[in-house]
Amino acid sequence: MSLKRTLVYPAGHAAPRGAYSPGLKVELPGGGAILFITGQLARAPDGSVVAPFDLTAQTEYIFTLIGEILAAAGMEYGDVVRAQTYLTHIAEFPKFSAVRDRHFGASKPASTLLEVKGLAHEGCVVEVEITAMR
Repeated sequence: MSLKRTLVYPAGHAAPRGAYSPGLKVELPGGGAILFITGQLARAPDGSVVAPFDLTAQTEYIFTLIGEILAAAGMEYGDVVRAQTYLTHIAEFPKFSAVRDRHFGASKPASTLLEVKGLAHEGCVVEVEITAMR
């Protein structure tokens, strides 16, 4: 059995660099779908880093990107079932958490938090991957 897979490219997003898409929606037998959102960094459409080293501004930007990807796939934050977060400074988690909680509201997806030495672009301090299901 082959599942229908759709690449999700929201209008206005930076073109992906490399062999990936911002989102991959997989249609499930009998209805429903799972959306896998690639790790999002705070990068503007021109490829520049948004608010270098500013965790709060980058987190706001990333959750805006995630919201646009969810919407392009016909989903919303309430459909998120898993979030994986990478921070370069775990001490800044409360700042991240405040922004995240505004977007998720009462929904509490399963989540993983990792502190990492660095991310793919100098100046990026947070990356978020999402899995959503409807």
